[in-house]
Amino acid sequence: MSSQSTAKPAPSKVLDRVLVLEMVRVTEAAAIGAAKLIGRGDEKAADAAAVEAMRVAFNELYMDGTVVIGEGERDEAPMLYIGEKVGAAPDKGPKIDIALDPLEGTTITAKAGPNALAVLAAAEEGGLLNAPDVYMEKLAVGPGYAEGIIDLAKSVSENVKAVADAKGVAPCDITVCVLDRPRHADIIAELRGLGCGIHLIPDGDVAGVIAVTNEDTGIDLYMGTGGAPEGVLAAAALRCVGGQFKGRLLFRNEDEKARARKWGIEDLNKIYDLKELAKGDCIFAATGVTDGSLLKGVKVRKDGVMTTDSVVMRAASGTVRWVRGEHRNKH
Repeated sequence: MSSQSTAKPAPSKVLDRVLVLEMVRVTEAAAIGAAKLIGRGDEKAADAAAVEAMRVAFNELYMDGTVVIGEGERDEAPMLYIGEKVGAAPDKGPKIDIALDPLEGTTITAKAGPNALAVLAAAEEGGLLNAPDVYMEKLAVGPGYAEGIIDLAKSVSENVKAVADAKGVAPCDITVCVLDRPRHADIIAELRGLGCGIHLIPDGDVAGVIAVTNEDTGIDLYMGTGGAPEGVLAAAALRCVGGQFKGRLLFRNEDEKARARKWGIEDLNKIYDLKELAKGDCIFAATGVTDGSLLKGVKVRKDGVMTTDSVVMRAASGTVRWVRGEHRNKH
Protein backbone atom coordinates (compact mmCIF):
# COMPACT_ATOMS: atom_id res chain seq x y z
CA MET A 1 0.00 0.00 0.00
CA SER A 2 1.03 3.56 -0.52
CA SER A 3 1.97 5.38 2.64
CA GLN A 4 -0.27 8.12 3.94
CA SER A 5 1.21 11.33 5.32
CA THR A 6 1.69 11.15 9.07
CA ALA A 7 2.30 14.87 9.65
CA LYS A 8 0.73 15.88 12.95
CA PRO A 9 -0.90 19.22 13.77
CA ALA A 10 0.95 21.57 16.07
CA PRO A 11 0.13 21.04 19.74
CA SER A 12 -2.44 23.48 21.04
CA LYS A 13 -1.68 25.49 24.17
CA VAL A 14 -5.41 25.52 24.75
CA LEU A 15 -5.71 21.74 24.76
CA ASP A 16 -3.21 21.01 27.48
CA ARG A 17 -2.47 17.54 28.81
CA VAL A 18 -4.62 18.03 31.89
CA LEU A 19 -7.69 18.84 29.82
CA VAL A 20 -7.08 15.83 27.58
CA LEU A 21 -7.29 13.46 30.52
CA GLU A 22 -10.16 15.34 32.15
CA MET A 23 -12.30 14.65 29.07
CA VAL A 24 -12.36 10.97 30.02
CA ARG A 25 -14.07 11.88 33.28
CA VAL A 26 -16.85 13.46 31.24
CA THR A 27 -17.52 10.41 29.05
CA GLU A 28 -17.20 8.12 32.08
CA ALA A 29 -19.91 10.09 33.87
CA ALA A 30 -22.25 9.92 30.88
CA ALA A 31 -21.67 6.19 30.41
CA ILE A 32 -22.35 5.45 34.07
CA GLY A 33 -25.51 7.54 33.94
CA ALA A 34 -26.81 5.68 30.90
CA ALA A 35 -25.74 2.25 32.16
CA LYS A 36 -28.48 2.21 34.77
CA LEU A 37 -31.01 2.09 31.92
CA ILE A 38 -29.39 -0.72 29.87
CA GLY A 39 -32.05 -3.15 28.71
CA ARG A 40 -34.89 -1.16 30.30
CA GLY A 41 -36.53 -0.35 26.96
CA ASP A 42 -36.64 3.40 27.56
CA GLU A 43 -34.47 5.25 25.02
CA LYS A 44 -35.43 8.75 26.20
CA ALA A 45 -34.67 8.02 29.85
CA ALA A 46 -31.27 6.53 29.00
CA ASP A 47 -30.39 9.52 26.82
CA ALA A 48 -31.56 12.02 29.45
CA ALA A 49 -29.49 10.32 32.15
CA ALA A 50 -26.36 10.45 29.98
CA VAL A 51 -26.97 14.10 29.06
CA GLU A 52 -27.42 15.28 32.62
CA ALA A 53 -24.36 13.38 33.86
CA MET A 54 -22.24 14.78 31.03
CA ARG A 55 -23.41 18.34 31.65
CA VAL A 56 -22.54 18.13 35.36
CA ALA A 57 -19.09 16.72 34.57
CA PHE A 58 -18.38 19.42 31.96
CA ASN A 59 -19.27 22.14 34.43
CA GLU A 60 -16.55 20.95 36.80
CA LEU A 61 -13.81 21.63 34.23
CA TYR A 62 -11.82 24.87 34.06
CA MET A 63 -12.72 25.95 30.53
CA ASP A 64 -14.98 28.22 28.53
CA GLY A 65 -16.67 25.58 26.42
CA THR A 66 -19.24 25.89 23.66
CA VAL A 67 -21.24 22.97 22.30
CA VAL A 68 -20.95 23.18 18.50
CA ILE A 69 -22.41 19.74 17.87
CA GLY A 70 -24.90 18.41 20.35
CA GLU A 71 -28.37 17.17 21.02
CA GLY A 72 -31.65 19.01 21.13
CA GLU A 73 -30.76 21.47 18.38
CA ARG A 74 -34.41 21.83 17.46
CA ASP A 75 -35.89 22.52 20.88
CA GLU A 76 -32.78 23.57 22.84
CA ALA A 77 -33.94 21.78 26.00
CA PRO A 78 -33.18 19.79 28.04
CA MET A 79 -30.38 18.38 25.90
CA LEU A 80 -26.85 19.69 25.45
CA TYR A 81 -27.85 21.84 22.49
CA ILE A 82 -25.78 23.64 19.89
CA GLY A 83 -24.60 26.94 21.34
CA GLU A 84 -24.89 25.87 24.99
CA LYS A 85 -22.04 27.10 27.19
CA VAL A 86 -20.35 24.57 29.46
CA GLY A 87 -17.38 24.70 31.81
CA ALA A 88 -16.59 26.28 35.15
CA ALA A 89 -14.73 29.31 33.75
CA PRO A 90 -16.89 31.28 31.27
CA ASP A 91 -14.96 34.19 29.73
CA LYS A 92 -11.86 33.17 31.72
CA GLY A 93 -10.81 29.63 30.84
CA PRO A 94 -9.52 28.30 27.52
CA LYS A 95 -12.09 28.59 24.73
CA ILE A 96 -13.01 25.07 23.65
CA ASP A 97 -15.42 23.89 20.95
CA ILE A 98 -17.09 20.60 21.81
CA ALA A 99 -18.89 17.99 19.73
CA LEU A 100 -20.69 15.40 21.77
CA ASP A 101 -23.09 12.51 21.86
CA PRO A 102 -23.77 11.61 25.50
CA LEU A 103 -25.31 8.32 24.35
CA GLU A 104 -24.38 7.18 20.87
CA GLY A 105 -26.75 4.26 20.55
CA THR A 106 -29.93 5.03 22.50
CA THR A 107 -31.80 2.12 20.93
CA ILE A 108 -28.82 -0.15 21.53
CA THR A 109 -28.82 0.79 25.21
CA ALA A 110 -32.56 0.31 25.60
CA LYS A 111 -32.26 -3.17 24.08
CA ALA A 112 -28.91 -4.04 25.73
CA GLY A 113 -27.22 -4.41 22.34
CA PRO A 114 -23.52 -3.90 21.49
CA ASN A 115 -21.44 -0.78 20.77
CA ALA A 116 -23.27 1.92 22.73
CA LEU A 117 -20.84 4.71 23.66
CA ALA A 118 -20.60 8.04 25.40
CA VAL A 119 -18.44 10.16 23.09
CA LEU A 120 -17.07 13.66 22.67
CA ALA A 121 -14.52 15.60 20.65
CA ALA A 122 -12.90 18.88 21.61
CA ALA A 123 -10.82 21.41 19.73
CA GLU A 124 -9.78 25.03 19.86
CA GLU A 125 -12.48 27.52 18.98
CA GLY A 126 -13.40 27.06 15.31
CA GLY A 127 -11.75 23.66 15.03
CA LEU A 128 -14.88 21.54 14.52
CA LEU A 129 -17.48 21.82 11.77
CA ASN A 130 -20.66 23.25 13.22
CA ALA A 131 -22.83 20.55 11.66
CA PRO A 132 -26.60 20.73 12.08
CA ASP A 133 -28.65 17.73 13.19
CA VAL A 134 -29.19 16.33 9.68
CA TYR A 135 -28.00 13.26 7.80
CA MET A 136 -24.51 12.91 6.40
CA GLU A 137 -23.30 10.61 3.65
CA LYS A 138 -20.10 9.01 4.95
CA LEU A 139 -17.15 7.14 3.52
CA ALA A 140 -14.14 6.09 5.60
CA VAL A 141 -11.00 3.99 5.23
CA GLY A 142 -8.22 3.21 7.67
CA PRO A 143 -4.62 4.48 7.67
CA GLY A 144 -1.89 3.41 5.27
CA TYR A 145 -3.45 4.40 1.93
CA ALA A 146 -2.55 7.19 -0.47
CA GLU A 147 -4.51 10.37 0.16
CA GLY A 148 -7.63 10.56 -1.99
CA ILE A 149 -8.10 6.82 -2.42
CA ILE A 150 -11.76 7.21 -1.46
CA ASP A 151 -14.16 9.73 -2.98
CA LEU A 152 -17.89 10.30 -2.45
CA ALA A 153 -18.11 11.45 -6.06
CA LYS A 154 -17.29 7.87 -7.12
CA SER A 155 -19.52 4.81 -7.02
CA VAL A 156 -19.54 2.11 -4.37
CA SER A 157 -17.78 -0.26 -6.78
CA GLU A 158 -15.10 2.28 -7.71
CA ASN A 159 -14.24 2.92 -4.08
CA VAL A 160 -14.11 -0.77 -3.21
CA LYS A 161 -11.94 -1.56 -6.23
CA ALA A 162 -9.55 1.30 -5.44
CA VAL A 163 -8.98 0.00 -1.91
CA ALA A 164 -8.72 -3.60 -3.12
CA ASP A 165 -6.08 -2.63 -5.72
CA ALA A 166 -4.06 -0.73 -3.12
CA LYS A 167 -4.30 -3.64 -0.73
CA GLY A 168 -3.35 -6.14 -3.42
CA VAL A 169 -6.52 -8.23 -3.12
CA ALA A 170 -9.70 -8.87 -5.09
CA PRO A 171 -12.83 -6.78 -4.36
CA CYS A 172 -14.45 -9.87 -2.87
CA ASP A 173 -11.77 -9.82 -0.15
CA ILE A 174 -12.86 -6.36 1.06
CA THR A 175 -15.17 -6.06 4.09
CA VAL A 176 -17.42 -3.02 4.43
CA CYS A 177 -19.29 -1.80 7.51
CA VAL A 178 -22.80 -0.50 6.82
CA LEU A 179 -25.65 0.59 9.08
CA ASP A 180 -28.51 -1.89 8.73
CA ARG A 181 -31.14 0.47 7.33
CA PRO A 182 -33.62 0.19 4.43
CA ARG A 183 -32.07 3.32 2.89
CA HIS A 184 -28.85 1.34 2.32
CA ALA A 185 -30.46 -1.37 0.19
CA ASP A 186 -28.76 -0.15 -3.01
CA ILE A 187 -25.33 0.04 -1.35
CA ILE A 188 -25.73 -3.44 0.08
CA ALA A 189 -26.89 -4.84 -3.27
CA GLU A 190 -23.87 -3.34 -5.08
CA LEU A 191 -21.50 -4.71 -2.44
CA ARG A 192 -23.13 -8.14 -2.71
CA GLY A 193 -22.63 -7.99 -6.46
CA LEU A 194 -18.90 -7.51 -5.88
CA GLY A 195 -18.83 -10.41 -3.44
CA CYS A 196 -17.73 -8.17 -0.57
CA GLY A 197 -18.12 -9.08 3.04
CA ILE A 198 -20.65 -6.80 4.73
CA HIS A 199 -20.59 -6.09 8.44
CA LEU A 200 -24.09 -4.82 9.20
CA ILE A 201 -24.51 -2.87 12.43
CA PRO A 202 -27.85 -2.00 14.04
CA ASP A 203 -26.70 1.41 15.31
CA GLY A 204 -23.61 3.19 16.58
CA ASP A 205 -21.88 4.45 13.46
CA VAL A 206 -19.14 6.30 15.38
CA ALA A 207 -17.81 2.90 16.46
CA GLY A 208 -18.46 1.64 12.93
CA VAL A 209 -16.24 4.31 11.37
CA ILE A 210 -13.50 3.88 13.97
CA ALA A 211 -13.50 0.13 13.24
CA VAL A 212 -11.73 0.80 9.91
CA THR A 213 -8.63 1.87 11.87
CA ASN A 214 -8.39 -1.41 13.80
CA GLU A 215 -7.01 -4.34 11.81
CA ASP A 216 -8.46 -6.78 14.33
CA THR A 217 -12.00 -5.94 13.15
CA GLY A 218 -11.24 -7.00 9.57
CA ILE A 219 -13.23 -4.00 8.31
CA ASP A 220 -11.71 -2.11 5.38
CA LEU A 221 -14.33 0.53 4.59
CA TYR A 222 -17.30 2.26 6.12
CA MET A 223 -20.13 3.40 3.84
CA GLY A 224 -23.58 4.85 4.23
CA THR A 225 -25.71 7.60 5.65
CA GLY A 226 -26.02 8.48 9.33
CA GLY A 227 -26.18 11.49 11.58
CA ALA A 228 -23.96 14.47 10.75
CA PRO A 229 -22.98 15.04 14.40
CA GLU A 230 -21.70 11.46 14.59
CA GLY A 231 -19.76 12.07 11.38
CA VAL A 232 -17.81 14.93 12.93
CA LEU A 233 -17.14 12.88 16.07
CA ALA A 234 -15.81 9.99 14.00
CA ALA A 235 -13.68 12.37 11.92
CA ALA A 236 -12.10 13.73 15.10
CA ALA A 237 -11.14 10.19 16.11
CA LEU A 238 -9.58 9.51 12.71
CA ARG A 239 -7.62 12.76 12.97
CA CYS A 240 -5.95 11.25 16.02
CA VAL A 241 -5.24 7.70 14.82
CA GLY A 242 -5.08 8.03 11.03
CA GLY A 243 -7.35 7.17 8.16
CA GLN A 244 -9.46 9.08 5.67
CA PHE A 245 -13.03 10.29 5.89
CA LYS A 246 -15.36 11.99 3.44
CA GLY A 247 -18.70 13.48 4.40
CA ARG A 248 -21.52 15.26 2.59
CA LEU A 249 -24.54 16.74 4.35
CA LEU A 250 -27.92 15.52 3.12
CA PHE A 251 -31.08 17.60 3.45
CA ARG A 252 -34.60 16.24 3.32
CA ASN A 253 -36.44 19.56 3.24
CA GLU A 254 -36.08 23.34 3.22
CA ASP A 255 -36.21 23.49 7.02
CA GLU A 256 -33.04 21.42 7.28
CA LYS A 257 -31.33 23.60 4.68
CA ALA A 258 -32.30 26.71 6.63
CA ARG A 259 -30.84 25.23 9.82
CA ALA A 260 -27.57 24.55 8.03
CA ARG A 261 -27.36 28.14 6.81
CA LYS A 262 -28.11 29.30 10.34
CA TRP A 263 -24.88 27.67 11.47
CA GLY A 264 -22.83 29.20 8.65
CA ILE A 265 -22.95 26.43 6.03
CA GLU A 266 -23.46 27.99 2.59
CA ASP A 267 -22.34 25.26 0.15
CA LEU A 268 -24.96 22.61 0.79
CA ASN A 269 -23.41 20.12 -1.66
CA LYS A 270 -19.85 20.33 -0.38
CA ILE A 271 -17.87 17.14 0.19
CA TYR A 272 -15.86 17.57 3.38
CA ASP A 273 -12.61 15.81 4.07
CA LEU A 274 -11.19 14.89 7.45
CA LYS A 275 -9.38 18.15 8.16
CA GLU A 276 -12.40 20.25 7.25
CA LEU A 277 -14.55 18.40 9.75
CA ALA A 278 -11.95 18.43 12.54
CA LYS A 279 -8.95 20.67 12.01
CA GLY A 280 -5.85 21.46 14.01
CA ASP A 281 -5.21 19.78 17.32
CA CYS A 282 -8.21 17.91 18.69
CA ILE A 283 -9.19 15.41 21.35
CA PHE A 284 -11.50 12.41 21.05
CA ALA A 285 -12.76 10.55 24.10
CA ALA A 286 -15.19 7.66 24.45
CA THR A 287 -16.42 5.36 27.20
CA GLY A 288 -18.27 2.12 26.55
CA VAL A 289 -21.85 1.88 27.79
CA THR A 290 -22.43 -1.64 26.48
CA ASP A 291 -19.79 -4.11 25.30
CA GLY A 292 -18.58 -3.47 21.76
CA SER A 293 -15.80 -3.78 19.23
CA LEU A 294 -14.01 -0.70 20.57
CA LEU A 295 -14.65 -0.77 24.33
CA LYS A 296 -16.21 -2.86 27.07
CA GLY A 297 -19.35 -1.60 28.70
CA VAL A 298 -20.01 -0.41 32.23
CA LYS A 299 -19.99 -3.27 34.75
CA VAL A 300 -21.11 -3.43 38.37
CA ARG A 301 -19.13 -5.78 40.60
CA LYS A 302 -20.55 -7.64 43.58
CA ASP A 303 -18.95 -5.10 45.92
CA GLY A 304 -20.82 -2.30 44.18
CA VAL A 305 -17.79 -0.87 42.37
CA MET A 306 -18.56 0.21 38.80
CA THR A 307 -15.90 -0.33 36.14
CA THR A 308 -15.56 1.63 32.92
CA ASP A 309 -13.49 1.15 29.77
CA SER A 310 -12.47 4.32 27.91
CA VAL A 311 -10.17 5.64 25.23
CA VAL A 312 -8.81 9.16 24.81
CA MET A 313 -6.83 10.32 21.77
CA ARG A 314 -5.01 13.52 20.81
CA ALA A 315 -4.21 14.52 17.25
CA ALA A 316 -1.07 16.58 17.98
CA SER A 317 0.75 13.81 19.81
CA GLY A 318 -0.86 10.85 18.07
CA THR A 319 -1.31 9.41 21.56
CA VAL A 320 -4.02 6.87 22.28
CA ARG A 321 -4.63 6.05 25.94
CA TRP A 322 -6.84 3.19 27.10
CA VAL A 323 -8.26 3.93 30.52
CA ARG A 324 -9.90 1.43 32.87
CA GLY A 325 -11.73 3.12 35.70
CA GLU A 326 -13.04 1.85 39.01
CA HIS A 327 -15.74 4.03 40.54
CA ARG A 328 -16.43 3.55 44.23
CA ASN A 329 -18.63 6.56 44.80
CA LYS A 330 -22.37 6.16 44.65
CA HIS A 331 -23.94 7.38 41.39
